[in-house]
Amino acid sequence: MKSAAVVNYAPEKGSVEIREIEKPVIGDEDVLLQVANVGVCGSDLHQWTSDHSWPVNYPVVLGHEFGGYIAEVGSRVIGWKEGDRVVSETAAVIDINNPMSRQGLYNLDPTRKGFGYGVNGAMTKYVRVPARCLHAVPDLVPFEEACLTEPCCVAFNAVVENARIKPGDRVIVLGPGTIGILCAAMARLCGAQVAIVGLEADRHRLEIAKQYGCEAIIGDATEWAKRADGLGADCIIDAAGASATLKIALQLVRPNGHITKVGWGPQPLGFSLDPLVQKNVTLQGSFSHNWPIWERVLALMSSGQLDVKPIIGGVWAISDWHEAFEKMHSGEVVKSVLKPI
Repeated sequence: MKSAAVVNYAPEKGSVEIREIEKPVIGDEDVLLQVANVGVCGSDLHQWTSDHSWPVNYPVVLGHEFGGYIAEVGSRVIGWKEGDRVVSETAAVIDINNPMSRQGLYNLDPTRKGFGYGVNGAMTKYVRVPARCLHAVPDLVPFEEACLTEPCCVAFNAVVENARIKPGDRVIVLGPGTIGILCAAMARLCGAQVAIVGLEADRHRLEIAKQYGCEAIIGDATEWAKRADGLGADCIIDAAGASATLKIALQLVRPNGHITKVGWGPQPLGFSLDPLVQKNVTLQGSFSHNWPIWERVLALMSSGQLDVKPIIGGVWAISDWHEAFEKMHSGEVVKSVLKPI
């Protein structure tokens, strides 16, 4: 049995197409997941435009933000059954004996391989998923929203775990993409005053960010950063897909403040990091997520405290993947969602 899949088949720009692939064969500790919805991530776009900075096992089915129904259960899987509504984490392959994995930080296992670049992802009808990756989805959360659990977890890790934002903090988020807007929303849930910064071309996305109670700024955020006492913002979340925004973050952060970088940017920096030293600033990277973060985010989504509906720009059939990618790439929508037919 074959199904249509969105496949990234080579490293050259534009090397993505629909291909027919065989139904996956699962192992004893896997489930076969029938995909209900899959979100398009900025990293999918980066592989499509060939400006990514991570190794890819070509050819590979794209898609790591997904949820659906369990269609088949491996012989050694416990606690799951056919028909269960689930979402999946992204760490498809890990070394359970790696020191990071043994601490529960398998997202930082250097040998980790994720869906959509390391192994086949979910932009197709069926995907093989290790049972350890699964989380139950409450019935009241539709899959169009549940498939965005993953980027919400990226934001939770950046804002709550790695930035440790407190009520009353003044926070600036650079970059109004999916992760930037979700980081801003998460900072608001933490009780922070939040501004999100973009370019003139980002005006539509900044308007969406306002729905989360954020102040939207086009261009220079210096005045907002220094509005309280002239020293700068307590925390800068750098969610832009470029390295150069780190220089802006260093200008906007207050002495003894905090910068969390969650956006990927393969370009060389090309500027001095001396302000990091002079201001005594903490610079923190933030990558991926782990099991407890997923459980907390699903609780926030099911309670209604975290609403992802404002960022969803539409749902497209797998066959219309190109339009969905283009609309995200151009900034016309924040998040595109695909639905296998």
